[in-house]
Amino acid sequence: MKAVKTIKDPEAFEILADETRRRIIYLLKVKEMTVSQIASELGLTAQAIYHQIRKMKKIGVVEVSREERVGHFIETYYRSAAEMFHLSCGETKGSRATEELVRNSLDGLARIGLLSEADDKTVKKIAGLTEEMEKCSCAGKWTEKIEDMDDVGFFVKQTMLEYAALITEDDKSHSERVRRKDELREILKSCCPAKPKRKKK
Repeated sequence: MKAVKTIKDPEAFEILADETRRRIIYLLKVKEMTVSQIASELGLTAQAIYHQIRKMKKIGVVEVSREERVGHFIETYYRSAAEMFHLSCGETKGSRATEELVRNSLDGLARIGLLSEADDKTVKKIAGLTEEMEKCSCAGKWTEKIEDMDDVGFFVKQTMLEYAALITEDDKSHSERVRRKDELREILKSCCPAKPKRKKK
């Protein structure tokens, strides 16, 4: 199992938004399991789990670890393809996929109380800025090489990607990315819950 795997399929955002599929990945990170074992653990039918596994195999987050003959049948064991996944739509990236990523990220921040719930207009604006910032970065061609370094930890890879962006972008691209990042910061800050005013004694 790889430490980190980059997933570029645009369908990954929609597929991994499902709670059941995320629970399956969690189980398969712990140990390899068959469809019937997963179904028993989650209280679902084997048919339902097999349907989910097929979708997850298609985008590369789940893989076959081994097959074992049991009587006249062959049991297939599955495992998570990596400890962590880096979702990137790369060359085929579309606004819908970026918006899904942004929406899930904002929802997560709202759940911990850092942000208020964002409306569709805000999500679209942040998604647009996110795509513009990525276009300013010239580190894309180094991403796959960095992600394929199995002997390097996740957080080191993230830092390497940040450094690669700084090294490879020209002054104009850097200025544009910083400008858009400042704009993004202002939008996010505007989504923060209003702090209650202190009453004067």
